[in-house]
Amino acid sequence: MTILQPLARLRTPAIALIVGSLVFAMAGCSPDEPQPAASASATPAPSPSFSSTYVTPDPTAIAPLTGVTVPAGSLANPALSVKIDNHEAARPQIGLNQADLVFEILVEGGLTRYLAVWQSDIPKLIGPVRSIRPVDPQIASAFNGIIAYSGGQQMFVDKMLNTPVFNAIHGQASTDSVFYRADDRSAPHDVILRAQDLVAQHADLAAPPVQFAFSLDGPSSTAAKDGEPTAKITDVMSDIRTVAWAWSEKSGTWLRSTRDGKDLDASGKQLHATNVISMVVDTDWRYGYIPWPTVVGKGTAFVSSEGKSIRVTWSKKSAEAPIRLVDGQGATVRLAPGNSWFQLVPNGSGSVSLTPPTS
Repeated sequence: MTILQPLARLRTPAIALIVGSLVFAMAGCSPDEPQPAASASATPAPSPSFSSTYVTPDPTAIAPLTGVTVPAGSLANPALSVKIDNHEAARPQIGLNQADLVFEILVEGGLTRYLAVWQSDIPKLIGPVRSIRPVDPQIASAFNGIIAYSGGQQMFVDKMLNTPVFNAIHGQASTDSVFYRADDRSAPHDVILRAQDLVAQHADLAAPPVQFAFSLDGPSSTAAKDGEPTAKITDVMSDIRTVAWAWSEKSGTWLRSTRDGKDLDASGKQLHATNVISMVVDTDWRYGYIPWPTVVGKGTAFVSSEGKSIRVTWSKKSAEAPIRLVDGQGATVRLAPGNSWFQLVPNGSGSVSLTPPTS
């Protein structure tokens, strides 16, 4: 009753209109009237089959001493450190351009010798090999692996034997197969190492730990980004040993010269470095005329990469610890991928000079 009351108030014509509309609508929905046929939908064309051409790249790793990207598992061999002669009669040296790292170290009489480290590219032969000095255990211990030398004062040999590094010493029965004296060189600058044979004999030794931070490429290295343009580095090691490194845009490396001119290896190629690190070090004279450069400690260094140089701080906590390089803000320095030469420049008696390019 309540529902119909509003309708009762409507006028009769309005009611008739509503009723008529309802009847008309119901008539349009009659089930007896034929319905329009549904339109046929088109059959979709099949999508072309997808075949990926992507090939998963072989896994890679970073060479621990150079930062170069290499196939994974390709550098499982140990590091080989060798004491190399740098007397005029010892030049040109064999295999030196293939070293990952080279340390130039002051010895007696103002001369220098090298402690060079190979791991990513072991040459067949290396030399001439000479005797060790007191600083060598503090450098070589960081790389583990093997060290080869021709002997030395017993107290220095004992220090070297008391390290985690396997000692291969010329003149011992156990090393007769890997050392020989070259007929075309005069003693004592004639001891040559069969490097690949020595490394093969100690394949059980582990690869060295990563030593430095590296950038992905040269332009993103710390010196290249934040350093000052440098055309030439001059490291004065003593009154009779001065080394010059000239930046070569063509080769993308620093090229080494001495007072005698271009410094060449036995292949006739000029010695070169991707990074030159001039470390200013104090000297301990406790052994009299034999200098002992102090590499466990802290000091100033200049890192040069990609034709630029930056002043940094170097530090080394122990013989087994790597050398750490940080910039003025304390950030770790990133070297350019490639080989590196470390010049241990004596504090006070030596010097480092950086020459900018001429305009």
